[in-house]
Amino acid sequence: MVVMIRRVFLLVVIVSAGVATLPRPALAQPPSAITFQPTSVSNSLASTIFVTGSGIFSGAQVALDGYGLLSTTEVTTGTLTAVVPAGLPAGAYTLRVINPGGESATAATALTITGPTSTPQPTAFVRPQLIVVSYGASSPAIQPGADYDFEMTVQNAGGETATNIVAEFVEGDFLPRVTGGVRALGSLAPGQTNRFFQPLYATRAVAEKRVASLEVKVTYTTAGGTNYSDSFTLTFPVVIPAAGTARPTATPTARPLLRPQLVVGAYRTTPDKLQPGFQFELELDVQNVGNVTAKRITLIVGGGSLPSDTGTPGPGGIGGDSGSFTDFAPVGSSNVQSLGDLEATRTLTARQKLIVNAATKAGAYPLKLSFVHTDEGGRTYIDNQVITVLVFQIPQLEISFYREVGPLFAGQPNTLPVQVVNLGRNTAVLGNMRVSAAAGGQFSNNVLLIGALDPGGTFPLDAIVIPDAPGPLELTVTIDYTDDFNQPQKITAVLPVEVLEGLPVEPGGPGGEFPSGEIPIEQPETLWDMIVRFLRGLFGLGSGRPQPGPGAPPVELPAPGPVIQPGKGG
Repeated sequence: MVVMIRRVFLLVVIVSAGVATLPRPALAQPPSAITFQPTSVSNSLASTIFVTGSGIFSGAQVALDGYGLLSTTEVTTGTLTAVVPAGLPAGAYTLRVINPGGESATAATALTITGPTSTPQPTAFVRPQLIVVSYGASSPAIQPGADYDFEMTVQNAGGETATNIVAEFVEGDFLPRVTGGVRALGSLAPGQTNRFFQPLYATRAVAEKRVASLEVKVTYTTAGGTNYSDSFTLTFPVVIPAAGTARPTATPTARPLLRPQLVVGAYRTTPDKLQPGFQFELELDVQNVGNVTAKRITLIVGGGSLPSDTGTPGPGGIGGDSGSFTDFAPVGSSNVQSLGDLEATRTLTARQKLIVNAATKAGAYPLKLSFVHTDEGGRTYIDNQVITVLVFQIPQLEISFYREVGPLFAGQPNTLPVQVVNLGRNTAVLGNMRVSAAAGGQFSNNVLLIGALDPGGTFPLDAIVIPDAPGPLELTVTIDYTDDFNQPQKITAVLPVEVLEGLPVEPGGPGGEFPSGEIPIEQPETLWDMIVRFLRGLFGLGSGRPQPGPGAPPVELPAPGPVIQPGKGG
């Protein structure tokens, strides 16, 4: 019995020793050398971080201590992407990688989550201001001679909409791939963000650096046409592979999906100057600045939306009734139209008939445009943009004669009874009214300041013209005014008149000459002549002085004699 007990005890010891010396499976090893990028994100929107390390097995998860697991995707062996949701409290979080077996390791650097910036103090002006919210590369470490895809998210932190946003990737440590390094981002309202990708190639020159830099220049305008530009410098750590080791190449799965993107390159209206109540045609030059064909493009004038954010339109189709139509409304068709397909880098022209509301005042009005389209894989996108439409309040004037113009004679002064009438509904503030002709006359009293003219009011101007020759004469009446955008403008009208041959004007009688050929001079009256006129008056025969008639002899005046001064006789 004792021998049997000893044998059982030895067997237990041997089995225990064998179990204690069994090798640990490789799957139970914890990860190590955990790094991630970027190290700081904002909690105003969801951000993606790239996590790398050694000993990371398929099925590993990324977690934040104090929060929990993040949405994790395996890119390649040893590389993960994790989505940091929006709204996390600001602070420093320890990032942890957990293998399927439960083994975990933390990164040496904490993830910093920043909150919204403090409200800026009011300033004397409002302008758009673009900032970089986050950025990253398809690999947390850059190696020379490799291809990467860079992600960048910009936000409009200003108080005005930024339009025509263009991002240019400047050549340096990186060279653009696929595209020319210029991306059109459309428009961003205050607070809105735009996330986009750009494929780049790391040059051999980064082998001599520890940090590679990427310069991005961003230009944009306001609705009023003011231009702004910003320049951002993005930095990335550089890793030089050890001698004798193979340089890793870019993994295709790490690159972002290519997509179509539609922007409005230019737009026009017919007629050029719009007024309240006018019908006009809006013409758009739509360009596909993406990398793949945009299919089944739908234009929604005034703005629209999809029934869901899943990328697949629901049973209700596309919503085009959520836009604003207070100032402009569609005419002849709805605000939704199909544009077909558009290949990458190609341009098409879209037209939409609209009407300006009669109650719309003069000014600059934003008009939202939405382009709904799909890519070759069936994913649905919506590109929202804003253009600016100008509305003018041009004075409604009638320029004419306020009475019938009499016959005008060449070489003689003639009066032109010109008047202007305000036919509009509002008071018009007018400048000088001027009457002129391209050729054929001399004018006077032909310029006069009008000022404020009430609705239905009239303003006359009696100009004087001396035509040079008989025949038709076109009078040009010009009225100056300043439009609602402080630009000098003119209103002109042409009034045709007919000029007749001038009548001769000469001194004398009907024939133009006196019968005697000389000017008669009244004869001096003697004392006898005065007595005779007195006696004729007593007898009722008239006492008037006789007038010289035809044939009267000319009176010769005596030659001037010497002047005799009083007291100095000759």
